Amino acid sequence: MKTALFPCIAAMSATLLAACAPAAHKPAAPVAAPAKETAVSEDPYLWLEDIHGEKPLAWVETQNARTQADFADTPAFGKAREAILGILDSDAKIPFVSKIGDRYYNFWKDKDHPRGVWRRTTLAEYRKDKPNWETVIDLDALGKAEGKSWVWHGAQCLKPADRRCLVSLSPGGGDANVVREFDLHDKAFVKGGFQLPEAKTQVAWIDENRIYVATDFGPGSMTKSSYARIVKEWRRGTPLSDATTVYEAKEDDLAVSASRDLTAGFERDFVQRAIDFYTSETFVRGKDGQLVKIDVPLDANVDAHREWLTIHLRNAWTVDGKTYPSGALLAAKFDDFMAGQRDLVTLFAPTDTTSLESASWTRHHLILNLLDNVASRQEVLTPSAHGNWKREPLAGAPALSTVVASAVDDDKDDSYFLTVSSFLEPDTLAYGTLGHGKAQVLKRGPVFFDAGAYQAQQFFATSKDGTRVPYFQLAAKDIKLDGSNPTLLYGYGGFEVSLQPKYSGTIGKEWLARGGVYVLANIRGGGEYGPRWHQAALKANRLRAYEDFAAVADDLVHRGVTSRAHLGAMGGSNGGLLMGNMLTQYPDRFGAIVCAVPLLDMKRYTHLSAGASWIAEYGDPDKADEWAWIKTFSPYQNVAAGKDYPPILFYTATSDDRVGPVQARKMAARMEEMGYKNVWFYENREGGHGAAADNRQSSFMTALSYSFLWKQLTTASP
Repeated sequence: MKTALFPCIAAMSATLLAACAPAAHKPAAPVAAPAKETAVSEDPYLWLEDIHGEKPLAWVETQNARTQADFADTPAFGKAREAILGILDSDAKIPFVSKIGDRYYNFWKDKDHPRGVWRRTTLAEYRKDKPNWETVIDLDALGKAEGKSWVWHGAQCLKPADRRCLVSLSPGGGDANVVREFDLHDKAFVKGGFQLPEAKTQVAWIDENRIYVATDFGPGSMTKSSYARIVKEWRRGTPLSDATTVYEAKEDDLAVSASRDLTAGFERDFVQRAIDFYTSETFVRGKDGQLVKIDVPLDANVDAHREWLTIHLRNAWTVDGKTYPSGALLAAKFDDFMAGQRDLVTLFAPTDTTSLESASWTRHHLILNLLDNVASRQEVLTPSAHGNWKREPLAGAPALSTVVASAVDDDKDDSYFLTVSSFLEPDTLAYGTLGHGKAQVLKRGPVFFDAGAYQAQQFFATSKDGTRVPYFQLAAKDIKLDGSNPTLLYGYGGFEVSLQPKYSGTIGKEWLARGGVYVLANIRGGGEYGPRWHQAALKANRLRAYEDFAAVADDLVHRGVTSRAHLGAMGGSNGGLLMGNMLTQYPDRFGAIVCAVPLLDMKRYTHLSAGASWIAEYGDPDKADEWAWIKTFSPYQNVAAGKDYPPILFYTATSDDRVGPVQARKMAARMEEMGYKNVWFYENREGGHGAAADNRQSSFMTALSYSFLWKQLTTASP
């Protein structure tokens, strides 16, 4: 079906994810009762919600200056920042590609192209150590010529010609884009072509002269979640105001989109109404414009490939007397299913330890990327004319690694890319064709640190309710278990996002090599064990995620890896909410916390930026019965004076139009007003929800986080 997904709170920059780590378990301490709730009308920091206001930005500048003076104005910081920038700008990194037509395209940033270049090459060239690249769009040159600070947000190209593309560019890095039509042959924007002003827009090709557009059409056209409520069909050469309405969602829905599957012989148009983050309706749009719903559970994900329909279940589904389990992947012939037949084949059924992470069709096969206790493995499924599916393993993966197999061109052949990443081995990219032996390595990532002295291990902590929670630990082979090791603990725990092993030169060079320990916690709320792991920490069960993280912290202390004074925690976005709760509910576990682009004011989050889109994850605070349990994990309401809170750094971005900067602003201001001196705040202007628009900004934010944590965790008394 190849429909675009709506922006997810979980989408964070690779730098932010690479800059973080998790912790361990002893018996969890009882959670303190939340402080008396503060009514919105009593909130003295509402003025900080004026994102671009003169007074709030003056406050930001004052905070930034203090934070920079305390942690960034030293030769050691400058050295660390340049080392991190060198890793991010390295010419030896793997230039991952996607195929468009007969060329392979890559978006690349380095010291000479801080905003990046969109470039292309042939497969024969790509196989070389140093391919000859042809620049298609130079964002730095474009930005200079147009006086804009462009950030690349991708391109959609029209098959089968693959000449015309809809290019999305963000001014400053927020989710809102401008869309402009581009010609790959002429390497120029099309004069008089499709063009849309800055908005949270979703577009898709129908044919050379028509596109689907879901955007801001004016008052009443956006949902409360700040996404498009109306999708239209727009014909070339006509004003947008003349576009034909295809579907109108409700104001309380999340968003709407439309797309066409351009596979030759299987062209189908789809409209998706996203009701909330986990429920949606998908319709097939006929040539007459009529919509026919694909009759699956609202919380199931559907995909179409040629004659096949696949259905990934979030909850159990009973059909014709047979019950299919939560997390299962089912298949049916598309046309038969739409005609009412329910001949479903189970392609994957989860176990207590396995889950489906993703699936990718080649021309004739379906590759399943599975997790088994957070370790990757792959299976190749092949349908037959008789309805049977052959199942074979794909070449095995190294221990404690992340492996992703994905089709190169599902319309034409069975080629695939295989990406392998682990904590201590640089990434590799292989290329193969199913049925023709093992994939052959095309590219190997550079070595940024000597990994021989370290080992990666997996442990399990026991949470408050007895649940076993896995976590990964990177440490020196000769680590002394005396509680003195500076340890960085990272977690996320939301939106069914799985945290998996990943090679990071920054972590290796700027944390492990300095004597630190890095830990990655796979707490509930994530997707490491499929939908059940996620649903265990939804809404009223949110505290389970925080109990899990505290359990990992306790386990690290119990095992002698670290102690409170030397244990730091970090998380961003939903992970920032996790950090806010570590601060307010488990302050005795940590010596320092970094809280990035966070949710914190859960009383007002639905009224800030895109917050209304996450009600399915957290609940609706405007409903008294739901606020009763939301307030138990709302840091802004629960922070109190006179507590032994660890030092904390909040960082965010003015241009973040997803979570927004105001929650971090308000939390820092409230804590300072309560008399806490160990609170720091930094707000980058650009970068959107990733808090950085280029590698230099990313290197600053990462170095700032490390500098803050290292200073707190190594100078504190044990």
